[in-house]
Amino acid sequence: MPNPASAATGRYLKRLAVLMALYMIAVFGVGWTFRTIQPEGPLAFALAVVPALPVIGVFWAVMRLLVEETDEYIRFLFVRQCLFATGFCLAVVTVWQWLQNYEVLPPGNGGFGAAFFWFVGLGLGAVFNRVTEGHWGQRE
Repeated sequence: MPNPASAATGRYLKRLAVLMALYMIAVFGVGWTFRTIQPEGPLAFALAVVPALPVIGVFWAVMRLLVEETDEYIRFLFVRQCLFATGFCLAVVTVWQWLQNYEVLPPGNGGFGAAFFWFVGLGLGAVFNRVTEGHWGQRE
């Protein structure tokens, strides 16, 4: 079992917990509002954006971790993980778009947007780091 994470990782995990709690509240609250009140116009637009804000906050939290981490090797692994996530996300979304352009897939994405694929790529990037560098990105 790895030693406790760095202070930067601890702050990241706290930020992530708060942002994910806000995300859950936003998803359920906005969903309930759209099902019961059925807002329209600018109110509907504003409410529909609310669940995206904590997700954007998670992107900020990840980038903040990169700034705050003092161990250069750990920071390298996180940067590499983020680059892997970005490449994975861009590849999936590009292929998806072309499948839709040629009507192989119907329009829309069933709720799976770029953020979802970036987070999947972040996890795969951690696995990639483990396989190629022998580390997940934690102090051992």
